[in-house]
Amino acid sequence: MTTTRDYYDVLGVGKSADADEIKRAYRRLAMKHHPDKNPDDKEAEAKFKEAAEAYEVLSDDSKRKIYDQYGHDGLRGQGAATHDFNRMNVDDIFSMFNDIFGGGGGGGFGGQARGGRRASARGYDLETQVSLTLEEVLSGTSKDVEFTRMDVCETCTGSGAKPGTTPETCSQCGGQGKVQQAGLGGMFRMVVACPACRGSGKIVKDKCGTCHGRGRTGKKRSLSVKIPAGVHHGQAVRVQGEGEPPAAEHSPDGTGVRGDLHVVVRVEDHDLFERDGDHLLMEMPISFTQASLGADVEVPTLEGSEKLTIKKGTQYGELLRIEGAGLPNLRSGRRGDLIVVVKIETPKKLTSKQEELLRAFAETEDKHVNPESHGFFKKITDLLGG
Repeated sequence: MTTTRDYYDVLGVGKSADADEIKRAYRRLAMKHHPDKNPDDKEAEAKFKEAAEAYEVLSDDSKRKIYDQYGHDGLRGQGAATHDFNRMNVDDIFSMFNDIFGGGGGGGFGGQARGGRRASARGYDLETQVSLTLEEVLSGTSKDVEFTRMDVCETCTGSGAKPGTTPETCSQCGGQGKVQQAGLGGMFRMVVACPACRGSGKIVKDKCGTCHGRGRTGKKRSLSVKIPAGVHHGQAVRVQGEGEPPAAEHSPDGTGVRGDLHVVVRVEDHDLFERDGDHLLMEMPISFTQASLGADVEVPTLEGSEKLTIKKGTQYGELLRIEGAGLPNLRSGRRGDLIVVVKIETPKKLTSKQEELLRAFAETEDKHVNPESHGFFKKITDLLGG
């Protein structure tokens, strides 16, 4: 084990987190701390390994059950997070990146897949956000998104070398891209990406003036993304191949598998409606006479209005339903309902005729009500004894 910290704390999730939440948390940490994005940063590399270890356990139902019951001690000897560092290449530690992003190699450390098989290098995934109204959730929509991604430098075609020159073989690793390091007081040796050439096996002496030897430059990208009807707040639409190309040290010309773009949806609050799954909730005020005698009222919906029948004797807080006036289910397309919460309003001002009728009604109920109000000055006179 590389950490004794609580795995849930490592990923920043609660113990009730589901598989998707755990995967999203790991993806964020992996993208933040991946060594390719933090070269020569030992702290970032340690955090990346720590997150990978936590994800390996919490993403496996059987390992997670053992961990929840017995903690780290329960995992020892169970084959969970007990890696054999003598035989393991660092590529294998980071190979769980593939579980999140798919493809081979996860864009790091030479594109090595599990079991030591060489696979196509893969670039990083990117993430951006779009905001939707409930009306757009109802019908589905297309959104224009703009983002910046690292792309192959057009000047040096990704080599990082000044045009007319070529990179030289790395003297530290002999062009292998990997070196061995001792760990834990020399108890084991671990194969890691060469720190001098960052795993590429090549050193750029004369650097490209455009990308300064990185082989990649930031480029703005715009595209239209189709958002399906019924999408929920926090869900992401994956646009395949719109992420970054593989890192320059693994694929200077950008060949290999591009990462993906994850467009995270944020659903804006609505003035009238609150969402509950595929259902919509709204509070609607009615008069106490409508509640008592019944009425047909027009109820606003996302598409206009619907007639709703208020039955006689409807009570405050009662729930009334308009079927099929909610939002479509993301998978089936079947629409939820509009749930109307009845709020009975009491009038603040009454005409003399209305007050007379209500007092007559109160007498039939045998209910005590306050006597008819006197004028202000009459009250003062009575108070002062005439």
